Amino acid sequence: MRAWLMMALLAAAPARAADDDAAALSLADTTPASTQQASDWRVFLEGAWAESALRDGAGTEHDEHLFLDVHYDKTLAPAWRAVFADLVDSHWQDSISHQNAVNTVIDAYLSWQARPDAIADVGRINTRYGAGVGYNPTDYFRVNAIRSIISIDPASLRENRLGSVMVRGQALWTAGSLTAIYSPKLADQPSDSAFSPDFGATNFRDRWLLAASHQIAANFNPQLLVFGGANASPQIGLNLTTLVNDATVAYVEYSGGRTQSLLSQALLLPPDTAFRSQVAAGFTYTTASNVSLTLEYEYNGAGLNQEGWNALRSGPPAAYAQYRAYAADVQDPPTTRRLFANARWQDAGLNHLDLSAFAYYDVVDASRQFWIEARYHWTHVDVAVQWQLNSGAPGSEYGALPALHTWQALLTYYF
Repeated sequence: MRAWLMMALLAAAPARAADDDAAALSLADTTPASTQQASDWRVFLEGAWAESALRDGAGTEHDEHLFLDVHYDKTLAPAWRAVFADLVDSHWQDSISHQNAVNTVIDAYLSWQARPDAIADVGRINTRYGAGVGYNPTDYFRVNAIRSIISIDPASLRENRLGSVMVRGQALWTAGSLTAIYSPKLADQPSDSAFSPDFGATNFRDRWLLAASHQIAANFNPQLLVFGGANASPQIGLNLTTLVNDATVAYVEYSGGRTQSLLSQALLLPPDTAFRSQVAAGFTYTTASNVSLTLEYEYNGAGLNQEGWNALRSGPPAAYAQYRAYAADVQDPPTTRRLFANARWQDAGLNHLDLSAFAYYDVVDASRQFWIEARYHWTHVDVAVQWQLNSGAPGSEYGALPALHTWQALLTYYF
């Protein structure tokens, strides 16, 4: 998506070139040369107030969050760079006395650019892969990475999660790149401690990844990934994105390999290892008025089909709860098939007003989740209102969530 946005900006540039060049030439002799250096720090404080209507007339629930987000990116020497990102979530539920805090170390690493075409990184890195928008099968380091949820927007979930401790090397050339990652085992179990680095969540076993990309044509740059780890068969990943026309990007994200079913992993059942595939495929269409629309089909071959899902829902509640919790931890859909739609409108009829919405539809059980946000930007302040609806039959993917619908107001200050 970012690559497409860059192409769109480049495509729009010639239309402005004549006016921009004339203005630049007229000021060339009178404008002093100056460069505004970007700050090494990016900090924001966000307060969130939410009210949820619970299912079956069980009343309402109130939640308050105070998020402190800190990003630091500093060039220490010509070839050295330090990166740190951290999110602190202070949470109150129903009463000011019911407070807890969770700290998420997103990034904490040192980067060395040995040559213009070679980079080495070591430390905690939130590395993200995938062409999909609502689901990313090749985002292999997503497992157990979410400690705190600042928003259920899929983009926010990817950005605001634990990084994994790793060593990463990258080689670059004109038309492509090669990345190698090794992430060692550091602990056996996740930690619930508020300010724990929680190495047991992200570095629970040895893992490695190879990712290679090469531009085959002007609008076609496929990426191939191979991911593996201790006591696990390698998984093959593929990300394909292409510009269909000036307004449409199509993409396919695929991961496949021998693995156990989600049910076997969650309930510690006898291994049922087989070759299974996961897919996210769709397209994004952007209008001339800054409206971006995405439709995506998602398939999880390790999830439950309709027969298995119905059996689990009608079985012991403890097994159902354990399965749902495990699926959430590994960020996989609990069933085999799901649809996703996303819409974003920048400057929605008014400068600085952005509208966003997305919806998930579980094809197996027909449950649905809707999320809408209106956000207005000032120079240092954002104000946003969000609404979320979870609907479906009891025990379905979204019908089982405690909240029927939720309103949330947010106030963000950027330092």
